[in-house]
Amino acid sequence: MTPAQLTIAAQKGDAEAFAALMEMHQSRLYRIAYAYLHNEGDALEAIQETTFRAYRKLQKLKEPSYFATWVIRILLNYCADERKRKSRFSHVTEIHEPSGWDRPEDPDLAAAVTGLDRNCKQIIILSYFEGFSLTEVADILEIPTGTVKSRLHRALGQLRDQLETKGDASS
Repeated sequence: MTPAQLTIAAQKGDAEAFAALMEMHQSRLYRIAYAYLHNEGDALEAIQETTFRAYRKLQKLKEPSYFATWVIRILLNYCADERKRKSRFSHVTEIHEPSGWDRPEDPDLAAAVTGLDRNCKQIIILSYFEGFSLTEVADILEIPTGTVKSRLHRALGQLRDQLETKGDASS
């Protein structure tokens, strides 16, 4: 079955089809959640909550072929809410190197990405670490492609500045 066919079956109440859909996207969802939350337990909890929310709201998905972008959007919203909630209770912030990212092992890059504002960080993670095209990123974030391009340009500039400053300080 194609993902769209699985989505249609899941919308009709087929729990096995829904489970197959979630399994299909599990590793990507985990990588994204870990990149945001920097903790395995929190990432797994995010996937569990995303699965619950997706199952509960599956009937509202109008276009079955957009299941992947829809479920990633649910995950991103949950991760953003969770980070806000945790920041209210913690005045100490640590920068962790997200070891689940598919990228060169560079702690300076991980710290620089972690330091980006939410909008820029989302675009860097989705486009560079997860390999989504700019059009797909725009669909996931529900923003125009031009906005994705401008935020990407701003994010790359911020990363360049942070990494150049880090390089200047260490020489």
